[in-house]
Amino acid sequence: MKTLVLVMKIIWRHRVRSMLTALGSAMAMFLFCFVGSIQSGLDDLIGQQEADRSLIVFQKNKFCPATSQLPEVYADAILEIDGVREVVPIQVFTNNCRASLDVVVFYGMPPEKVHEVRDFTLASGSWDAFLSQQDAAVIGSAIARRRGISAGDTFSIGEYSVRVAGVYDSENQAEENYIYTHLDYLQRGDDAKSDGLVTQFEIVLRESADPAMVQEQVDTLFAVGQVETDTRMKGAFQQKSLGDLMQMIRMSGYLGYGCVGLLLILLMTTTLMSVQDRIKEHAVMKTLGYSQSNVFSIVLLETAIIGIIGGAIGIAAAVMAIISSGLAIGAEAVTIAFTPSLDLVLTGGVLLASGSMVAGIIPAWVASRTSIIGALHAG
Repeated sequence: MKTLVLVMKIIWRHRVRSMLTALGSAMAMFLFCFVGSIQSGLDDLIGQQEADRSLIVFQKNKFCPATSQLPEVYADAILEIDGVREVVPIQVFTNNCRASLDVVVFYGMPPEKVHEVRDFTLASGSWDAFLSQQDAAVIGSAIARRRGISAGDTFSIGEYSVRVAGVYDSENQAEENYIYTHLDYLQRGDDAKSDGLVTQFEIVLRESADPAMVQEQVDTLFAVGQVETDTRMKGAFQQKSLGDLMQMIRMSGYLGYGCVGLLLILLMTTTLMSVQDRIKEHAVMKTLGYSQSNVFSIVLLETAIIGIIGGAIGIAAAVMAIISSGLAIGAEAVTIAFTPSLDLVLTGGVLLASGSMVAGIIPAWVASRTSIIGALHAG
């Protein structure tokens, strides 16, 4: 306890240096959590997909939703396939098919189907208002925060302008970046060119259904039809849409760990400089009876406290910033939410604590090996 009190006094006596070092630690951990939240969002999306009993039917050899056009009447034929419980025609509109941090995605669906096939709850607004007005929409809470929208507002992008009937929350944070509106409204928004056509179908399977068999039957059914189809599990479809973006997110994980390495080097070098400046102080401590192990413990604890306090502030700031901003990155109408998961926070905390301790070992060893006579002469 006495050692801790002494260390806190040393930190306070050199408070400007300590604050700057803690600030560097905070920035490093902020970047670690910010980068890691993208990876957490991707893992969360993939985890949701694995448990999903859904197939997506898309036009064959098409990529961006704007290029896929399937006859809406395909739904009746798909519904007759054994194992299919529900078929939902979906018209998709997005303001950007490329990777972007500001993707807006509209999903046009039969209004009565939205609540049946999507697991979310309205945080504000009314389902009745959504069902009764053709240009009404329910929007995810993430995009509502990002765009400053609330229930009752009007939101416009491109040629579409919708009345926000409600704002919803979902356990799947990626889902909170979508806007759901009426299928008819999106179909007729482009001068009725899309009337009778949809971007894709979502097939909800029965528990006993074999996804691979249903997938093959759908594509075989329309192999000689008006438009050929490409059917995939919803997870596989979304991963294909994200494509190279997934690889970039995986690679960004190394950047996060690089931030932790930067933290270690920062703490080590600043503490070494502090030890060199206080060489006479350490010599006096030894003269007063402090052993090498005492000096080692003091410097090690000082480094750890500064690093942990600064890093903890950085982690907390990153979590609050990510939650309040509702950030997401998307491509081809599929979004990945920045997710500050508990695992990410715990991983950051463990790396912060261990890194701060490791960073203090060399400075502590240098301080503990100080020669009393040599240090006093140098001072």
